[in-house]
Formats: sequence, structure tokens, C-alpha cells
Amino acid sequence: MNNSRTELPQNGLARVQNLNEHSRRMIAFGLVTLVALVAFSGRLLAQGSSSGSRGAIRPIFGAYVPTGDQREFLKDAVLAGAQASLNFGSNFAVTGSFGWAPSKDKITAGDQKIDAFQYDLGLEVRTPEVFLGGVTPFVGAGVGGRTYSYRDLNVDSKTNVDGYGAIGVDVGVHRVGVRIEARDYVSRFQPLSGGGDTKTRNDIGVFAGLGVRF
Repeated sequence: MNNSRTELPQNGLARVQNLNEHSRRMIAFGLVTLVALVAFSGRLLAQGSSSGSRGAIRPIFGAYVPTGDQREFLKDAVLAGAQASLNFGSNFAVTGSFGWAPSKDKITAGDQKIDAFQYDLGLEVRTPEVFLGGVTPFVGAGVGGRTYSYRDLNVDSKTNVDGYGAIGVDVGVHRVGVRIEARDYVSRFQPLSGGGDTKTRNDIGVFAGLGVRF
């Protein structure tokens, strides 16, 4: 009986079952958001194609890469989440994002798992679609929050303010859009356990998304 428990595969379901209550709530929020976006996407696709785009909704997948002092604390991790963008004219867009990076603490004993949740709102400056035939490079910047939550340690979650700069490209064909984006985050960081001064930390997110334009 004991052997069967220890040999359970560490698949996605098992990992979710190991999350603490706070992490489950955060992931549930992200999943509900993603399901709503997918449902809305189906309605948009049913409306047919259009020559212009007022915005887009998309799931995103990529990598979370700590740098500098942050790299001494957290390991690289998968990044998953969702985005929604709304265009204002042909040169500007506002984008809201939610992301989850299941990482590990390099410092605390026991190879502790820690979930990092990112949520933010930013402004993008972009070239008009007509310039490059549906290929739209952009740069952006925004502000938001970062929540760190241990899965197994009895330590309160902590949320810090952060900001980012971004560069990327959108490629649109009718209702379908592909995005490739890189973000450089700068955040205020407080140790999750014990004492310590508030410091500035840096990390990078690189991801791609396949979504629906409306």
C-alpha cells in the first residue's frame, strides 16, 4: 500500500492536488478566466472574418527565467496563463495578463515548491497592421502585482508590486492571431519567511500565444 503511494506519477493532476489552498484559488481564478476567454473565442469565430482587429484574447505558454539575485532564490519554470488585448486606433493597445509559474525555492531546505502568480495591465505602442501585411511589432510597459505562495510550508503568501517592459510581435490572419513576446520584470521583493529588507528583483518572461482576434 505504501509503495503504491510513493510511486504515483507526478503528472499535472498530482501537482494540482499538492497545491495549498491559496495556490488553488489563484489557479482556479486563472482557469475560470481562460475558460471564459475560450468560450468567448468560439462566439467570435462564429461571426466570420474581418479585415480589422479591435483586440484579441489568447492563452499563453512559455518560460519564467529569474535573473540576478532572483536567480539565487528561484529556479527556472514553465509559464502559463492568459491575455486579453484591446486596441485603441491603429497604434495603441491595452493588454491585461495573468500568469502562473510553478517554481522551486533554492534557499529553503527541503526543495520547497513555490508558486509565482503574475497579474498586470500595460500599454502597447504598435505599428498599423497595413504596414507589414498583418505582422505587427510592438513595445509595451505596464504595472501589476506578483504573489508568491509556498505549497507545503506554513508561511503566509506575499504580494509585491512590479512593473515590466515588453517587446514582441503579433501576426494575424483573419480571426486567428499569434503572439511572441518577451518581458523584463522589475519587482519589489520582501522575504517570505523570517526578516529581511525589501529589495529590487528582476526576472524575464518569454512566451507565445495562439488566440482569437475580434
